[in-house]
Amino acid sequence: MPSILSRYIFKELLSPFSVSITFLTFIFLMTRIPEITNMVVNYNTGIASLVMLIIYTIPRFMEFTIPMSVMISVLLTAMRMSNDNEIIALKGSGISLSRLVLPVMLFCTLGTILSLWITIWGVPWGRFSFAVTGAELAKSTLNLALKERQFNNTFEGVMIYITSIDIKTSEFSDIFIEDSRNPNSVNITTASKGVIVSDDSGYNHTFRLFKGTINQVDIKARSVNALSFDTYDINFDTQFGKQDLEKQGKDYDEMYLYELLDFIQSGKVDSKELRSAIIELHEKFAIPFSCLALGLLALPLGISSGPSSKRSSGFGLALSFSLCYYLLLAAARSVGETEHYSPVIGIWLPDIIMGVTAIYMFSRVSQEKSLIFLPFWSKLILLLRIR
Repeated sequence: MPSILSRYIFKELLSPFSVSITFLTFIFLMTRIPEITNMVVNYNTGIASLVMLIIYTIPRFMEFTIPMSVMISVLLTAMRMSNDNEIIALKGSGISLSRLVLPVMLFCTLGTILSLWITIWGVPWGRFSFAVTGAELAKSTLNLALKERQFNNTFEGVMIYITSIDIKTSEFSDIFIEDSRNPNSVNITTASKGVIVSDDSGYNHTFRLFKGTINQVDIKARSVNALSFDTYDINFDTQFGKQDLEKQGKDYDEMYLYELLDFIQSGKVDSKELRSAIIELHEKFAIPFSCLALGLLALPLGISSGPSSKRSSGFGLALSFSLCYYLLLAAARSVGETEHYSPVIGIWLPDIIMGVTAIYMFSRVSQEKSLIFLPFWSKLILLLRIR
């Protein structure tokens, strides 16, 4: 009987999990739609490149959607069983509620393993690949890299500022360029108009400027020469590759586990960078283990929801706990970087709080006691509906 029950509950958990993770990941991807639309419509970016950028982004989203989906699937399954009186039938058959923990624990453990794979391998792969592809795309499509009213340092040794860009004609207005690629001199160029001229390879670009001035600063001689021009070309070789980005150094969230450990153990970083790296390291494990804490927390919430009239309050309370977890995690990360306390304690504290709360709530449900949160939450939901 316990084996049949465990298989039944485990199968019931799979369907809401697949729906939840698909829906939540799609919602996160929707935040990228305006950027994608702008790249396709205004800059004629290839569909293949955009698809790859979306694929590289998905692991970062799944880092958060997997724990949320685990919690939602456990909650909805427990709610359905409670609302269909299956929980009462189990109790009447002499089966303890603790029997429900085994399949839920197995399901949450599998979610933790999947989430660990995402955080340890998927997120670094996705973020670094996104950075490489994005840089290649920006440099092969120079218009994409240049933004209005922003200082752009995409090209080493060159700072570009453009006041306005006409998307239809790809014409720039009121341009400022500081070119320090020559170590002996600095050229400061201003122009009223400009356009980008690219060769067939798509990597070599010429910034053609019209009606402007050049101030050539000779660093050794400490002299300045001013020149006026009607037309002036500045060439950029934008060949770019993975090796170039690796030379610049990876961010902490772009490092694989072994790279992050080597970085921490190198002893070549200051205390602030070390704390940030340690926080990133423990986040790779703390977030996946939230599947266990949040999943076990959802079980007593779903069982206690009971009749359909209380389902909304139980579901709302579960979402509140999920939001609370990520707020605690964000706060712990921010405070942990300020050296007020150990970053390890801060990162794992949300998991500990949710885990202890789950054990306490399940013990009350097992003893046929109501959760102290639900009466208040039900009244709050009712008050909001009346208003």
